[in-house]
Amino acid sequence: MADTLEFNEIYQEVKGSMNDGRLRLSRQGVIFKNSKTGKVDNIQASELAEGVWRRVALGHGLKLLTKNGHIYKYDGFRESEFDKLSDFFKAHYRLELAEKDLCVKGWNWGTVRFGGQLLSFDIGEQPVFEIPLSNVSQCTTGKNEVTLEFHQNDDAEVSLMEVRFYVPPTQEDGVDPVEAFAQNVLSKADVIQATGDAICIFRELQCLTPRGRYDIRIYPTFLHLHGKTFDYKIPYTTVLRLFLLPHKDQRQMFFVISLDPPIKQGQTRYHFLILLFSKDEDISLTLNMNEEEVEKRFEGRLTKNMSGSLYEMVSRVMKALVNRKITVPGNFQGHSGAQCITCSYKASSGLLYPLERGFIYVHKPPVHIRFDEISFVNFARGTTTTRSFDFEIETKQGTQYTFSSIEREEYGKLFDFVNAKKLNIKNRGLKEGMKQSYDEYADSDEDQHDAYLERMKEEGKIREENANDSSDGSGEETDESFNPGEEDDDVAEEFDSNASASSSSGDGDSDRDEKKPAKKAKIVKERKPRKKQVESKKGKDPNAPKRPMSAYMLWLNANREKIKSDHPGISITDLSKKAGELWKAMSKEKKEASGEWDRKAEDARRDYEKAMKEYSVGGKSESSKAERSKKKKKKQEKQTKGKAEKKGAASKSLSSTKSPAKSMSESFKSKEFVSSDESSSGESKKE
Repeated sequence: MADTLEFNEIYQEVKGSMNDGRLRLSRQGVIFKNSKTGKVDNIQASELAEGVWRRVALGHGLKLLTKNGHIYKYDGFRESEFDKLSDFFKAHYRLELAEKDLCVKGWNWGTVRFGGQLLSFDIGEQPVFEIPLSNVSQCTTGKNEVTLEFHQNDDAEVSLMEVRFYVPPTQEDGVDPVEAFAQNVLSKADVIQATGDAICIFRELQCLTPRGRYDIRIYPTFLHLHGKTFDYKIPYTTVLRLFLLPHKDQRQMFFVISLDPPIKQGQTRYHFLILLFSKDEDISLTLNMNEEEVEKRFEGRLTKNMSGSLYEMVSRVMKALVNRKITVPGNFQGHSGAQCITCSYKASSGLLYPLERGFIYVHKPPVHIRFDEISFVNFARGTTTTRSFDFEIETKQGTQYTFSSIEREEYGKLFDFVNAKKLNIKNRGLKEGMKQSYDEYADSDEDQHDAYLERMKEEGKIREENANDSSDGSGEETDESFNPGEEDDDVAEEFDSNASASSSSGDGDSDRDEKKPAKKAKIVKERKPRKKQVESKKGKDPNAPKRPMSAYMLWLNANREKIKSDHPGISITDLSKKAGELWKAMSKEKKEASGEWDRKAEDARRDYEKAMKEYSVGGKSESSKAERSKKKKKKQEKQTKGKAEKKGAASKSLSSTKSPAKSMSESFKSKEFVSSDESSSGESKKE
């Protein structure tokens, strides 16, 4: 028997939505990787308590129950796969894969059973439906009635939002069946209740999405964002990934929290929570727990009293509570030395960070693309200018992301990075050795070492070294300052001469004028007028006989209507293509046997040759005489027109010489006053 079983296109039911992915069963346990989010669920073989096989809407399904009460449902199996799965469970997990069918009687009364995190409504021994209590967002009670409300599923067109149960009264004293029902639900439901004090509070943090300033209250099981207008409660179970990204200016830090499902505000969905910090901002933090509780709960990852940079404290607390690694940029360095690339996505400008296992763009809208979901990338020429290029990414699902307006200098660095990660580049093809070596069931966040921890250690060493130095010199070596004088070289490149000479102080205006380089006058080459080609080309005589048609054209004219009737609605271009195909398909023997179209073409050629002989003898000479007479007439008209223009110019010069006194007196008049020769002559007549 094989040690592993693999299934593609399996659907996992999570919070009412069916997420597709890949399922692998091995000796060690069960692994499911979500195709959409890249999240990996790993169930150890020792944790499995029960396996159930049943018929569901998507074929057949597998329900797994663990010893700690968790339930996992996978649908999309074929009926023929039952024997293979049953044998595998017996051999490796020592479990019987039980077959249980759902009740389809349609009754609406029965018995409710609570088992682990599942509410099961049964009729007799058969279940009718099951509700995972983690899907419940609220539970309210009334007289003999319990109402369950559910989280909204954004991926489904129609979502179940509410179910009501009628609980009949019982004769038992001291126990209210309605309250007992509600308590069983609330003990396992995903109902966020801000009971007790927060572990710590961060005040007035700048948030980019959702935009505004929020107080962040850290509770044991959820995160509470409290703003002036909106409040958000985010369970730690919905946090997928954590990112800590340095801004390009090296003075700010982004802390990004990826969420699934996203937080909602009306119709807006926020899949990412992005906080912006200044590196200079420090904080002293005291956890609202005693030292024993902190040690027991966080096992040395946090202490009761901590101090340091604000971004470091927030990321450290979040890492300990969510229990996920923080992703930071890897070895990539752009042209400017930063670990990101300035670009535009859709209408907004932002920063693209090449990571060890994907790309992330911040901040509007935030985008995270994993390497294992990329089909290919493409480097395209910029649409507006040649000084920039576009970077396109297409996923295996067909979604395309275009990051535009990237500086040309970044091309080499980005191309080398894509090559090193063995991503498929469009127009180059997937070459040998370029195949991605990613484990299809590995978490996209797993890494051999914790890059965030290494960075924190390095920063701690630098901080200790700076503390030993004098207070005056501290921070000057690591912090880069903006020096405007250093950019003079860039300005000098624009003029192809020494531009620094113009910036010298203490010289007069005349000196500056002398030192300025004289601009060379542009030499505009005179374009020679093109010779008229009309005269060189011989005009086509309408009386000349027309050329004869070929055998194919004669056949096409005869069969055109037939092709149209066989292919109704065919266009002219398609008709000609079809005719060409039919003509080619006709064999040489068939064409020679019929000989009809060749004979017709030969007759047409003889008639044309005969007509051409007659035309060259008589008609052509007459037409040439007519053309010559036309040319003579045009020449005479041009000559007479030129003589008339010369006479007009001479008469004007005579009239101007006759009255020199008037012309001298009126010569000072402006162009606005004397608009033309006619107006000035008109005024002189009036005087």
